[in-house]
Amino acid sequence: MTIWRLLPWVRGAPHSGPGGALWFPRELQGAGRHDNPAQYGCMYAAKQPVSAVAETLAPFRGAGTLAASMLLRGGQQLVLVELALDDRCELVDLDDPSALAQIGLRPSQIATNMRAVTQAWAQRIFDERRKAAGLIWWSTLEASLMNVTVYDRAAPRLRFVDATPLTLSHPAVGEAADLLGLI
Repeated sequence: MTIWRLLPWVRGAPHSGPGGALWFPRELQGAGRHDNPAQYGCMYAAKQPVSAVAETLAPFRGAGTLAASMLLRGGQQLVLVELALDDRCELVDLDDPSALAQIGLRPSQIATNMRAVTQAWAQRIFDERRKAAGLIWWSTLEASLMNVTVYDRAAPRLRFVDATPLTLSHPAVGEAADLLGLI
């Protein structure tokens, strides 16, 4: 499966080290939707490039027109990274009603912004589904955009494919800006 991740990639950094395409930033986690850094690290990615970009640009909604400075983090250019996740990996699909019923979740528990709720069920799935590599869930920005949370136990089954620096002319940036009203 191809997944897309956006990050301030540091050229020359080891892929699995800070700033690398395969880095699970556990030491920086705690406030994210599925974070439980005492138990696991996670990587937030998406099934479509536009979703990865939109999730990153979402804090700029209402800030006016898209600007090149919005494509920087900590002075580093944001890069769209293409990763390959082994197709044999189990991902718990939280967009599948039967999967939700099986694990006892309601759609409102997936889409909530209450991190105590989402972190608790992500921890439960991690503990109960020992072979699960992560989760598929819909974006709260647009339900047709699918996001992927990858647990760090899947690191050996992830492979770096490519990285593209984001620019204002990148198609995924244009789509995300349109979605978020940044045009």
